[in-house]
Amino acid sequence: MSNTADVIIIGGGVQGSSLAFHLAQRGTKVIVLERQFIGAGATGRSSGLVRMHYDTEVDSRLAWVSFAYFQNWKEMVGGNCGFTRTGFIQIVEPHHVDALKANVKMHQDINIPALLITADDVKRLAPHLVTDDIEIAGYEPESGYAMPSDTANTLMNAARARGVKLVQDCSVTAIQITGGKVTGVETNQGTFSAPVIVNAAGAWADTLNKMVGLDLPYSTWRHDTMFVVRPPEVGTHPTVIDFGKEMYFRPEGNLTLVGLEDGNPLGESPDNDTERAQKGFVERAIDRLCLRMPAMEKGSLHSAHGGYDGITPDQHPMLGAAGPDGFYLDCGHSGTGFKTAPAVGLCMSELILDGAAKTVDISSLVPQRFAEGNLIKGNYENIWR
Repeated sequence: MSNTADVIIIGGGVQGSSLAFHLAQRGTKVIVLERQFIGAGATGRSSGLVRMHYDTEVDSRLAWVSFAYFQNWKEMVGGNCGFTRTGFIQIVEPHHVDALKANVKMHQDINIPALLITADDVKRLAPHLVTDDIEIAGYEPESGYAMPSDTANTLMNAARARGVKLVQDCSVTAIQITGGKVTGVETNQGTFSAPVIVNAAGAWADTLNKMVGLDLPYSTWRHDTMFVVRPPEVGTHPTVIDFGKEMYFRPEGNLTLVGLEDGNPLGESPDNDTERAQKGFVERAIDRLCLRMPAMEKGSLHSAHGGYDGITPDQHPMLGAAGPDGFYLDCGHSGTGFKTAPAVGLCMSELILDGAAKTVDISSLVPQRFAEGNLIKGNYENIWR
């Protein structure tokens, strides 16, 4: 098969796979270069939450467009992404109540099925949760989670069925530039040529940026999660983000996945060990889970591991052209890119092929916003720390 294409995508996570799928739907000749295998990086370690609750409209719109894909995956993509409806509850501290109300109003204005509920409502939905500190919460009855590796692999399978070439175990060593334009990529498996190259390499993206002379504020972010076996008396429960406890959790069969929103190191090598969580993480996560759901004290640890993603100063992705002509960024999703991936891939395909995204306006997410001082600001403070 030819090593020449219209577009080369570097990175085979959910973002790269989504972009490949959407470009292939338009008849574009695409090559995807993946350093290991599909979903080997942040995607394979994603918690897989599928919800629309964000504090900026661009994020919520991307999540809302993506939600239609998750709900109708077999028809829109093919295969099974493992979407499971659990309902989603957003718990906030008292000083965030006004922001929560504003967010839910914004969601309703763009037709997202979201509403405000009381502590009593939370108790009815999740009887084992402590609700004494809850004034109101946000609720999305249709939201839930999906299986990240299945999501990425079915997107790539659908892309390959439409002619996309996937090259795995392929490490990029250089990006070719002639006359200010990208022309190809040098790898451990030879040279690949295309007039458009997309950096979708997640935690490894900054290395590629530097290959084309880009100096952007980009770092890595580590995030650990654990699975706990729920005791028999605790049934299933909704997916929950709990700002007060700096924690989120969701069910999966008889397990509960838990992640924390603090103690996430920045700037580490993404090649560090991720087979086990950081020292002390499990103990901290169990303590917080039991504060919100005391019945989980009778549960048991199933497993725990870590993962790395790319992060930007405003914790929003870099989407758009930057550096030499033909070089695009689809990276820096800062740990929240899984649930928006179907829409981001669609919008990036529109940007590359048509000159602008039509489905959702992603112009506020251009990489140049950092140099221009136009950082994205939401109603909540940045939560990853």
